[in-house]
Amino acid sequence: MQDTKDDNLNAGDAIAMAELTHNFVQTNGIRMHYVEQGAGPAVIMCHGWPESWYSWRHQIAALSEAGYRVIAPDQRGYGQTDAPAPIESYNIFNLTGDIVGLVNALGIKSATIIGHDWGAAVAWYSALLRPDLFHSIALLSVPYGPRTPMRPTDEMKEIAGDGNFYQLYFQEPGKVEKELDADARRSVMMILYSASGDPPPAEQWRFIFGRNEKFIETGVVPKTLPKWLTEKDVEFYAGEFKRAGFRGGINWYRNLDRNWEMTPFLDGAMLRQPSIFIAGEHDAVLKMYPPALDAVDATMTGLRKKVVIPGAGHWIQQERPNEVDRLLIEFLKGL
Repeated sequence: MQDTKDDNLNAGDAIAMAELTHNFVQTNGIRMHYVEQGAGPAVIMCHGWPESWYSWRHQIAALSEAGYRVIAPDQRGYGQTDAPAPIESYNIFNLTGDIVGLVNALGIKSATIIGHDWGAAVAWYSALLRPDLFHSIALLSVPYGPRTPMRPTDEMKEIAGDGNFYQLYFQEPGKVEKELDADARRSVMMILYSASGDPPPAEQWRFIFGRNEKFIETGVVPKTLPKWLTEKDVEFYAGEFKRAGFRGGINWYRNLDRNWEMTPFLDGAMLRQPSIFIAGEHDAVLKMYPPALDAVDATMTGLRKKVVIPGAGHWIQQERPNEVDRLLIEFLKGL
């Protein structure tokens, strides 16, 4: 059932694009906010952390102009979508079920699903579990990796060594969200700038840091915003996190082991749909798991193209929108 009541749109109105509509649906027990533009074959766009539908602002316009119906939700715990209190509510079956419910509520029979960062994981689980709904997939930043016999947090401890790996740091309820919520604008600016391809080495985000350091100290706040990030962008993101808080998005990380425990049937599963992978040369994700990029040639058996864009960082669709738009449209037209 679609609910078009728009009683909580303030920041969204300020950045409205031509023909962009804001709506809500009831899906999987929550009320989900999404934006939509265009007509034609459906494309679902899943954002990462700490973002929102707004991270796809460039692609929404470009793909809709190219002849596609583009739908970008605020996912569970973000923006104007509900943020349930229980940590376990953010397990991967619920995150995937939210997207399936959105698609069904909109009467869509099949779609391409595109995901960035955590949204990439939602996209590949959706494609693995519902290949009848999601006939093709694009992953940005995070390469697909099949479930392995090793518990995720055990693997992270090996990566961290004597340091603090940020995803392990996120496991303690209430800890990191207190740091981030204290100044949402500063938090957003630090994360977006430091994990991009813009900062010099000394200012780049550190995904492994000292045992006595806080996560909020792992990057820097820029004196001048990079060209791809405007004051309006920062204000939008900060406004969303001031309203919703960071807890919901952080709870996704607190389900990593739970997701692993729930999905033994996916050990070694291949992603067989037509696919594309796009990342930035300086994306920290590629440094966390170096073999993952090479592995997608084998694990994404329908891979059409793998692109690493020089000079770009983690926020690839925002840092290099024209290149990403071109690659996605080329992929979609080739299906």
